Amino acid sequence: MKSLVLVLCLAQLWGCHSVPLGLGLGYKELNCDDPETEQAALVAVDYINSNLLQGYKHTLNQIDKVKVWSRRPMGEVFEIEIDTLETVCHVLDPTPSANCSVRQLRQHAVEGDCDFRVLKQNGQFSVLSAKCDSSPDSAEDVRKVCPSCPLLAPLNDTKVVHAVDAALAAFNARNNGSYFQLVEVSRAQLVPLPASTYVEFAVAATDCVAQDVTDPAVCNMLAEKQYGFCKSTLTEKLGGEDVAVTCTVFPTQPVLPQPQPDGINIPSSMVSSATPESPPDAVVVGPLVVAAPQRVHQAHYDLRHAFMGVASVESASGEAFHVAKAPVGKAPTVGQPGVAVAAGPVVRPCPGRIRHFKI
Repeated sequence: MKSLVLVLCLAQLWGCHSVPLGLGLGYKELNCDDPETEQAALVAVDYINSNLLQGYKHTLNQIDKVKVWSRRPMGEVFEIEIDTLETVCHVLDPTPSANCSVRQLRQHAVEGDCDFRVLKQNGQFSVLSAKCDSSPDSAEDVRKVCPSCPLLAPLNDTKVVHAVDAALAAFNARNNGSYFQLVEVSRAQLVPLPASTYVEFAVAATDCVAQDVTDPAVCNMLAEKQYGFCKSTLTEKLGGEDVAVTCTVFPTQPVLPQPQPDGINIPSSMVSSATPESPPDAVVVGPLVVAAPQRVHQAHYDLRHAFMGVASVESASGEAFHVAKAPVGKAPTVGQPGVAVAAGPVVRPCPGRIRHFKI
C-alpha cells in the first residue's frame, strides 16, 4: 500500500514538472479599478488623443473589462475595454487632456467605446492595437436632462455651412494679421429660440494678410502651422442676421520629422507629419495617410475613423492571443498557442467606477 502511495506521489511530481517553466496558465483578470489597470487605460486614452486629427480630445470615463496575458519572451499584454467621453478641447488645442472639461449631457455629450491591447514591458506601457467608435447621446436622453437644449446638427447642413462662412468672414474682417482659412467644421447645433445656429470650427493661418486678401484661393498655410479654434452664433433677425464670433489662436507648431520603422520603405508621397494639414477626409496612421470614406450628414467625428488601417503589432511579430473553443457541454478554457491551458480565472470586480457620468 505504501508503495502505491509513493508511486502516485512521484507521478504527481512528474506531472507538475512536465509543464514548461515561464509559460503562464492562460490569462488573469485584474480589478478594473486596480492602479495598474488604470495606468494602462490612461496610456490608451493618450494614444487616442495623439492619433486624432479631427474633432475633440477624449478622457477616460470607465474601464469595462481587463485581461492580462503573459507575453513571450517577457512582458504582459493588457486586453482592455474602456469608455471615454468627449471633452471641450479640440485636438489642435495644446491644453493637456487632463485639464480639459468634459462635455456635459445638456451640451449633447459624445461617448467613445474602445478595445485596446497594451504591452507592459520593463515597467513601460505601449499600445499594440486599438479599435474605437463613438456616438452622441440619444436625443431622448438629452431631452430628459434639458427639454429645450439644442441637439447636434449635421456638419454639412446648409445653415451650418452658412454660419461658418459668415463667422470666418467676420473674424478675418477685423483681423490685422494673417488671413485664416477653414480647417474643419467641428460641431454645430440649431437653436430654436431665438432662431440661431451655433458652430465650432478650426482655422489655420495663411501667408496672406487678412486686410489685403482679394482671392483666398491663392493663400497657403504657413510652413510653421498656426491653428485656431472658433465659436460662433449666427442669429436670424428681421431683415438680416447677427454674427458673434470668438477665436483662440494657438502657438505655432513646427513640423517635426517622424522616424520610420526599420525595414519599411514608404513613398515620399505617403509620408505625413501627423498634423491636421492633411486633407479633411484622410486619417493619419503612424506615418501613413489612409483615405477615409465620405461620411454624409455626420454630426460628429467618429473615433472609428481615427485608427483605420491600424494593424496589431503582435500579429506582425507572430504572436497572438486566442480564446479556446470549448467542446459542447463543457466549460470554456482560455489559453495561448503553445501554452498549457488552465481553467478560466475567477472574475474580479468589473466594470470599474464611473469618473464622470454614464451615457
